[in-house]
Amino acid sequence: MIDKIKEHIAEVEAFIAKSHDEVETFRIKYLGKKGLLNDFFTEFKNVPNEQKKEFGQTINKLKTVASEKVNQLKAALSNEEEVKGIYGDLTRPGEPIELGSRHPISIVKNKIIDIFSRIGFNVSEGPEIEDDWHNFTALNLPEYHPARDMQDTFFIEKPRTVGADVLLRTHTSSVQVRYMENNEPPIRTISPGRVYRNEAISARSHCFFHQVEGLYVDKGVSFADLKQTLQYFTTEMFGKSKIRLRPSYFPFTEPSAEVDVYWGLETETDYKMTKGTGWLEIMGCGMVDPNVLKNCNIDPEVYSGFAFGMGIDRIALLLHQIPDIRMFSENDVRFLEQFKSL
Repeated sequence: MIDKIKEHIAEVEAFIAKSHDEVETFRIKYLGKKGLLNDFFTEFKNVPNEQKKEFGQTINKLKTVASEKVNQLKAALSNEEEVKGIYGDLTRPGEPIELGSRHPISIVKNKIIDIFSRIGFNVSEGPEIEDDWHNFTALNLPEYHPARDMQDTFFIEKPRTVGADVLLRTHTSSVQVRYMENNEPPIRTISPGRVYRNEAISARSHCFFHQVEGLYVDKGVSFADLKQTLQYFTTEMFGKSKIRLRPSYFPFTEPSAEVDVYWGLETETDYKMTKGTGWLEIMGCGMVDPNVLKNCNIDPEVYSGFAFGMGIDRIALLLHQIPDIRMFSENDVRFLEQFKSL
């Protein structure tokens, strides 16, 4: 009987299977409830006492060898099927599919939107081809106002009548005018988008760029509310909590200010960016001029508000240490691939 078991051990060790079905048949033959191992264990009681030790060791060896053989064959067949599934699929592309990357402008814009959405600002959008009323006149910039010279403009049509000009918008403040015309206070909105100005193209400026402008109109809105909102934004965006507001002029806000954030002077790049002062200008802001509210059918005796605007391109240049604004619009894959993980 012991010799018969040893023959089965040799048979198990030499066994080869080409399919999972053959492995399963082999497993049932030896390890199943009605398999040979059960028969041998049943026969154990009939073995003479002096042979029981050797008989038991031989049966255990057969069980171990059979179990290992089953596991080995299953693993080998699974690996073979996996490899065949990968390399046998003729519909697979010949090269790995590259992951895309977000444009740095989109990365910064989405971050700005996310920051202001946490304090209740929604997103409003408007046309890039705008009329004179929404782009200038409603914003306290009537025809022949000298402040129009601050914004070199791309006109699309020659004026036929006063106020009939059509142009590429020079700021997203036009979106705010449209929003105020169609919504009653309280208003809390930001307007991201592309704007156009007839300027010379260089490493620091372009004829088109991107802005985010914000507007808050409600009863009792003060300059203190504006400052606290900007303090929150600079802390979340740059990790810098120290800001200062310098008096400035914008036709649609009064009083108006430029906002600087203290960037520091830790590196040589910091010195270059801030011209050795440590301060960096990031946006303009102010309280909405009462004339603008009137033009949008909002009573300035009841409501007040603040507005601010910043250049997305400039912030992207700053955050990612990009030396030339033209890189944003050249579609150089080598440049864009750097932003895959962002």
